[in-house]
Amino acid sequence: MNIKNINKDKLLVQKKKYAFLLTIMALGILAGILFVFFISSEDKTLLLDNLNGFFTSIKENKLNYTDSLINSISGNLLSILLIWLLGISVIGIPFILCFLVFKCFVLGFSISSILVNYGFKGIFVAFSYVFPHQLLYLVMWLLLSFYALSFSSKLFRLLFLKKNINLKEHFRKYLKILLICLFSSCLISLFEVYVTPQLIKLFIF
Repeated sequence: MNIKNINKDKLLVQKKKYAFLLTIMALGILAGILFVFFISSEDKTLLLDNLNGFFTSIKENKLNYTDSLINSISGNLLSILLIWLLGISVIGIPFILCFLVFKCFVLGFSISSILVNYGFKGIFVAFSYVFPHQLLYLVMWLLLSFYALSFSSKLFRLLFLKKNINLKEHFRKYLKILLICLFSSCLISLFEVYVTPQLIKLFIF
């Protein structure tokens, strides 16, 4: 009975953590969506030029797929390693949350920029831009952030509250999460670079 209660308590705590992180992510996306409406007309013009340049490159097959893949994989791997390393530090929690908000802010800003500049036609482009690789990225960042926060909190309780915690076991699990995220990130980057432009090309106007 006690074991069941302990498991229920752990499950409840995990649900609360996920709910908190999902709320943080939703706020980040919302902030990114709204931010487009507050930038100056000059910035909007510059944004439109950048979007047009990006879509023109896709339409005319001028994308450098090798460079894009290298940039995508290297950027994601560095971000994953950064979050993972922050998780093994006691002071990493606020930085992890800021990183998660930033990632969601950029996604919201990108979607809103497409919709604002291209209207109804931009819905299909925005959908191609988001589904499925951006959603997979969000799941990956959510999973990594959850385990990073969990490990950081366990480390804090072990060092400062002197709790009896099997840190070696938790670290082994945390290391598995790192490997899963690294492998998943490479697969998602391949889809992002080689498949997403082809999907966007179907809806370029």
